[in-house]
This record gives sequence, C-alpha cells and structure tokens, in this order.
Amino acid sequence: MTFEEMLQQASSVNTRRRHKDEEHRLQCSCVQWFRLQYPRLKNLLFAVPNGGSRNKAEAARMKDEGVTAGVADLILLTPNRFYGALCIEMKATKGRQSDMQKQWQQDVEANGGKYVVCRSLDDFRRHVNEYLDKKNE
Repeated sequence: MTFEEMLQQASSVNTRRRHKDEEHRLQCSCVQWFRLQYPRLKNLLFAVPNGGSRNKAEAARMKDEGVTAGVADLILLTPNRFYGALCIEMKATKGRQSDMQKQWQQDVEANGGKYVVCRSLDDFRRHVNEYLDKKNE
C-alpha cells in the first residue's frame, strides 16, 4: 500500500469517526433536553443500541435476541392522535441513511408510526414538540 493510499484510508476512517462522534454528541444533547423538558415521559424515550463493534458470537447472540439492522436511534413510545410512536434517526450534518434504515423507515410508516431524521437539536425539539402537541389536541 502506498503512502497516499494509507493517508486516504486513514482520512476515511477519521471522517466516519467524526460523523459518529457528532451523532453521539447530538443524541446526548437531545436526550438531555427531552428529559428536562418532559420529565413525566423521560422513560418513554429510549435509545436502541444497534451500533458499535461486536465479535461474531456476540453479534449472533444479539440478532437471535431480536436486534434488527436499520432500527432508529431513538424511539418515543407514546402515541399521539395520528401515530403510535415517534422513531428518530440521528444523523451528522452530512450523514445519510443506509438502505436498511430507509427500509425500516418504510416499515414504520406503513404500520402507523412516525419517523423523522434529526440533524440538530433544533430539529429534534421541533419534531418532538410537534408530535407531542398532537397528543393533546
């Protein structure tokens, strides 16, 4: 492998890591805001730990337990007038949904759920507030 190829490979790994770090910080901020804003619903917003690296045995075990590729990062498990739950995918500014995430979104929407992609705390607040406002209409 040439020096240029190693540099490009290292750059792509760092870019992916930066996206993951950005998504992590964003998700933490969103969850923190939600728990302060809606303390009575704090246990109904939860993360789905689908990501991360695991060895093959652990990955197989988790798949057997029901871990499903493409599931949204956060789920707000409370209905409103129109939907059964709010599924929230967190994405870095330049992040994109995978094909599995897009398929999962279609499945959620086809079965009465609301699915949104959030790229900022403002996105998250707007989507959550709009969703919960429809609960009380």
